[in-house]
Amino acid sequence: MTEASTKPKKPPAKPPTRRARSKKTAAGTSIRLTGDRLVVRTPDDAERRSAGGLLIPATAAQAPRRLSWGDVTLVGPDVRVAKEGDRVLFLPSSGLEVELDGDDLVLLRERDVQAVASTPAEDRTPGQYL
Repeated sequence: MTEASTKPKKPPAKPPTRRARSKKTAAGTSIRLTGDRLVVRTPDDAERRSAGGLLIPATAAQAPRRLSWGDVTLVGPDVRVAKEGDRVLFLPSSGLEVELDGDDLVLLRERDVQAVASTPAEDRTPGQYL
């Protein structure tokens, strides 16, 4: 036997992976999203008002043609454009509805996000203009 055959082989090194942010549920289990998924909380008020002040019920709105803003509550490990706490603009029909802790939320892919509105930094000071 040769020396090479008696030495134990080392497994190949794995690339470092980012862990998804997890959320604890009421039952005590934690939820981690996979890939480029986002969980978004949509506003509860589905009714809108017209420019003249008339109330437009949610059933009268054309669902596939209207984008909605929502707050990001959970982020998967591969999401690059949004983080927890951001507001995102998305097409409601592109997501899947999910219930977590009694709240109705929307599960989206990162590609379904049209725009991101981050909260401005509190300690940010204006730069010097020349």
